[in-house]
Amino acid sequence: MPHPSPRVLIWNEFRQERREEAVMAHYPEGIHEALAAPLRAAGLTVETATLDEPEHGLTEERLNATDTLVWWGHRAHAEVSDTVVERVKRRVTEQGMGLVALHSSHFAKPFVALMGTGCYLKHRVAAEKERLWVVDPGHPVAAGISDVIELDREEMYGEPFDVPPPDELVFLSWFQGGEVFRSGCGWRRGMGRVFYFRPGHETYPTYHHPQIQRVILNAVRWAARPEGLEAPVRGRRTTPLEPIPPRS
Repeated sequence: MPHPSPRVLIWNEFRQERREEAVMAHYPEGIHEALAAPLRAAGLTVETATLDEPEHGLTEERLNATDTLVWWGHRAHAEVSDTVVERVKRRVTEQGMGLVALHSSHFAKPFVALMGTGCYLKHRVAAEKERLWVVDPGHPVAAGISDVIELDREEMYGEPFDVPPPDELVFLSWFQGGEVFRSGCGWRRGMGRVFYFRPGHETYPTYHHPQIQRVILNAVRWAARPEGLEAPVRGRRTTPLEPIPPRS
């Protein structure tokens, strides 16, 4: 069973919110705080970390106390330390921490490392209507979500999306220009789970939309390390198993 009340760490570059009025208008306290508020209201323990903190706020101690890491990045992917990226990757694959990557975090270094592909896509900033269709209504991430989430203004992301085929596809987007995109994808990586959710361009109020907030809450819970999960034994087996007796 997933952790009933996962401990969440939300990571954000927190650069554009301090420098660009169009972003400040929607996220004056930072995108990380806009993401944190509905999760806290749902009773989850939530902390935040940003790029300019020592070790980007992602020390071994903090990651070890995290069940799900939520990541929002955009223009400063290259500034994230490779040491921290490897730390996040190990925590996911070897210890079962969940990762929820949002919007332009398809290029975030931890996400790319876990996918093993270039993670390229098409995009167009045009304030277009987006419809996110639920294609797997029985999936936990779709719980409480209507058939479709309609956003009046969003950035277009289009296929092809250079990621491995998702283990689980929950949302498929249609845009006003006719493009489609796999907008809600889940993967298993080692002991952990990764979920990618597309909406969230910084100059639109997407993260204030109640249904978008519900999807992120669901994704955080789905990705969290299950209770009682134990790391696999690696290397040589020292204790032999009992042999299977031959058939009589």
